Amino acid sequence: MSAARIAIVTSGDGVDEDPDLPLILAALRAAGMSAEAVAWDADPKEWDGFDLAVIRSTWDYTGRLEEFLAWADATARVTRLWNPAPLVRWNSDKRYLRELAERGVPVVPTRFIEPGGHCGEEDFGGPHGVVVKPTVSSGARDTARYEPGRRADAVRHARMLLDQGRTAMVQPYLRLVEEGERALVFFSGTFSHAIRKQPVLTEAGVTDNFRVPHPGAAPYQPSEAEIRTARGALAAVPAPGDLLFARVDLALDEAREPVVMELELIEPNLFLRINPQGLERFVEAVAAGLRHTTA
Repeated sequence: MSAARIAIVTSGDGVDEDPDLPLILAALRAAGMSAEAVAWDADPKEWDGFDLAVIRSTWDYTGRLEEFLAWADATARVTRLWNPAPLVRWNSDKRYLRELAERGVPVVPTRFIEPGGHCGEEDFGGPHGVVVKPTVSSGARDTARYEPGRRADAVRHARMLLDQGRTAMVQPYLRLVEEGERALVFFSGTFSHAIRKQPVLTEAGVTDNFRVPHPGAAPYQPSEAEIRTARGALAAVPAPGDLLFARVDLALDEAREPVVMELELIEPNLFLRINPQGLERFVEAVAAGLRHTTA
């Protein structure tokens, strides 16, 4: 029997910059699978020649969202796509945070402003300022935080996004994020490992699209409350049993309780280089999924 063929889906930038990509390819091959890195927009490419396509570092998708979502739908029709196309679509717009909140998940309080909607300074208050970002973004692109006395600047940022036809989101700045953001990684619904990293929005009023996305990332042992919150977020996802991988990003609120900042189901950094056991668990999850697919 020939080895299962697996596409590790990446992008032009991902091929050069994804530190986990060579580790994943080597580990899957060592486990007897035939794995290769393929850019999601590779043309031509016979996706039906793969037994499985695993999205990893498709880091340019936010600027080509509709094209990417169409690719995910088309690929899912000819092979198994992980994570599945409906969840990719759901997770591609941060308005999913509203759904999580409606399902009882503690999330960072968020106001969404649609193009054409009201956008006034009264919506940009907070004891420690606010964070303004678009709902479709990755790596803190087009994102900035504003101190309490800079409401007018925050409004201008939001209006710039609205004028581009984008939905803006406004969140209170959580000062305890300065103690570190937490990222909890799960494979097939089971907690694997976590990291804590330094805050990204270090300078108020600055939009820097070339920030280091995970400064100072280091292994971290999450609290029981953090694991419980992360699991609750995953349980609220549509079809959570279909998740091969997930990353839940948390911060602490004023009461030092964990709240969900983001739920990453498309192409999150899984920090496998930091945690070799995480790499083993990733390979085990892929192998188990393949057995289920071919059973």
